[in-house]
Amino acid sequence: MKPLLICDCDEVLLHMVRHFGTWLDEAHDVAFDLTSHDWARAMKPRDGSTLTPEAMWGYLDGFFPAQMDRQTLVPHARESLQALSEQADIVILTNLRDHCREHRVAQLDTHGIVHRVECNQGGKGRPVAQLVEEHGASVAVFVDDLAVHHQSVAQEAPHVFRLHMVSEPLLAPNVPVAPHAHARIDDWREARRWISARFADGVPAPRS
Repeated sequence: MKPLLICDCDEVLLHMVRHFGTWLDEAHDVAFDLTSHDWARAMKPRDGSTLTPEAMWGYLDGFFPAQMDRQTLVPHARESLQALSEQADIVILTNLRDHCREHRVAQLDTHGIVHRVECNQGGKGRPVAQLVEEHGASVAVFVDDLAVHHQSVAQEAPHVFRLHMVSEPLLAPNVPVAPHAHARIDDWREARRWISARFADGVPAPRS
């Protein structure tokens, strides 16, 4: 069986936060601090009011899927996936509501990324474990920008290699390395080499 690459989308394949911030400013008069990885602090209404968690989630629901066409491709992501597809099967595992799946498929297609897309809500450990079992992959790599998902995968699928990637240059320096990831790489050229080496080794990750 082929190895398996399970890859997140936002801030891994497509830039999101910079475009989300622009939209918040234009449509809702909300400032968004791109250097902060704490969204509760990053989103600040210009009238000085405080946003509730419900309001923050509401803005995200407003961005997806209506504003997804604002998103831009992360440098070298398309070429890297194309090269890695010669070694492995690829699944895009994105934390969006299910009604956004076809929008995500179409969005990625416009950027030349055509792979299976699965939507998820909550931790990614269980769906990652299910995908690895479904594909029968002895070696798998998971790529995501959020530490919480690396922890989830470490718990549910510890034999999967975990690569932490934050592709937004303004955000990346302020995001700590995910403690449950095997590596942190924010550039797809280097990430491609690291992933390819894991596939070439042909052995599962050490259990954590």
